[in-house]
Amino acid sequence: MSDYILMVDDDEEVLGTLTRTLKKQGYEVNGATSGSKGLQAIKDRVPDLLILDIIMPRMTGLDVCRQLRADASYNTMPILFLSARNDTEDVVKGLDLGGDDYITKPFELTELNARVRSLLRRFQREPDGQASLILSYGELTLDANSHQLDVSGTPVQLTSTEYRLIQHMMENAGKVLSATHLLQHVWLYPENAGDPDLVRAHIRNLRAKIEENSSDPQYIKTVHGLGYSLVTPSDEIN
Repeated sequence: MSDYILMVDDDEEVLGTLTRTLKKQGYEVNGATSGSKGLQAIKDRVPDLLILDIIMPRMTGLDVCRQLRADASYNTMPILFLSARNDTEDVVKGLDLGGDDYITKPFELTELNARVRSLLRRFQREPDGQASLILSYGELTLDANSHQLDVSGTPVQLTSTEYRLIQHMMENAGKVLSATHLLQHVWLYPENAGDPDLVRAHIRNLRAKIEENSSDPQYIKTVHGLGYSLVTPSDEIN
C-alpha cells in the first residue's frame, strides 16, 4: 500500500503542481485549500505525512499545527511546513509548535521529493512483535514500544521527532553530538545537508518538556561550539 500524503495550501496552482509531482512518485495524495478543510480531511483519514503551507488566510498553517499537536491522536503524524523564503520567524514558531521539518519556497521538486522520502522513512511504523526496549537514564525512562517518555515517573507527550531525538541522545548518553550528527542520525539527512535550526528548535522543545528549568538545563547540555550532550544532573561537561 502506498503512503498517503495530505497537502494543505490555499494556492490551487501550487497544490496542483505538487500533487501531480508526488503522485508520479507513487504516493496517494489528497489536497485541501484551507486550514479548516485540511483539519476535516485529517479527521476523515489520518495521513502518513502532512505537507502544510504556513501562510494561509483565516486559519494559518501554524493554527492547524497547534490544533493537531494539542490532540494526542495526531502527535506522531509528521508535518512538513512550506514557507516563503523570508518567513524565518514563522518557521521557528512552526517548529516550536511541533513541526518536524520545513522547506522554503521556491524550491526544486527534487528537493521536495527528497524531504518527503526522508520523513516517511523516519516515521515508518515499527513491525509487530518487535522486542520490548526500555532505555533509562537518570530520572528519564523511554519505552520504545509505546513511544512513551517518563520523567521522574510522570508521562511526557512527545512528537515523533522529539521521541527520535531523545532516544538517540539516550542511546549516546554522555557523548557530545553535533548538530550535523543529529541531522544525519535523527532527521536522516545526507552529510552536510539540513538546517541546524531544526536541531536547536527541537532541543528547545525537549528542554521545555523534561527540564525543571529549561533556561538552566540539567539533562540536555549545550557544549558551545561542539553540540549537545545528555548527562545526569550530577555530571559535568568539560
